Amino acid sequence: MADGIRAFVAIRLAPEIEDAIARFQNKLRKLDGGISWTRPAAFHLTLRFLGNRVPPEIIEEMCRGLRSIADATAPFTVHARGAGAFPSLNRPRVIWIGLSNGALAHLAAEVEALSVRSGFTPERRRFTPHLTIGRVRNPRRDPDLRQALEKAADLDFGNCSIRFMTLYRSHLSPHGATYEALATLRFRAAR
Repeated sequence: MADGIRAFVAIRLAPEIEDAIARFQNKLRKLDGGISWTRPAAFHLTLRFLGNRVPPEIIEEMCRGLRSIADATAPFTVHARGAGAFPSLNRPRVIWIGLSNGALAHLAAEVEALSVRSGFTPERRRFTPHLTIGRVRNPRRDPDLRQALEKAADLDFGNCSIRFMTLYRSHLSPHGATYEALATLRFRAAR
């Protein structure tokens, strides 16, 4: 850990929502044309990727700041609805499930502000709440995938209560990433 760790801040959805998303993902797997699918155990919404070599003292600082954010945040409900692809359905690179609730954007902005105060470079991309379920290895036009995602544009996976966020350590391997929870921060504010 002398060189630091690969870390990010994220939330997980309720198991029943993740199961519904995994069932949809399994339907898409039949179309597989070079897609690396996210394992359901690894489903998460990244609030902020911190980096590949985050020093221990910055991890400690982030934990303290995240605890303050969590103390001031009330639990909220997230709606998982619709599927799509970044950057577009014509040339998909990332296959995603949409997530909505204004509290998500607010929470992500709070985590981003803390990250910048802690010395991280500001995120260039706009926060778009989504759950990545697959990555297309060789982006190309795939009419079957496009049609399946168009049909799923309004597919409803359900609502779930979000009661905490987690600071994770990511371990990379040839078999994919595994995540270790470094800190789980419960939302404590009253609504």
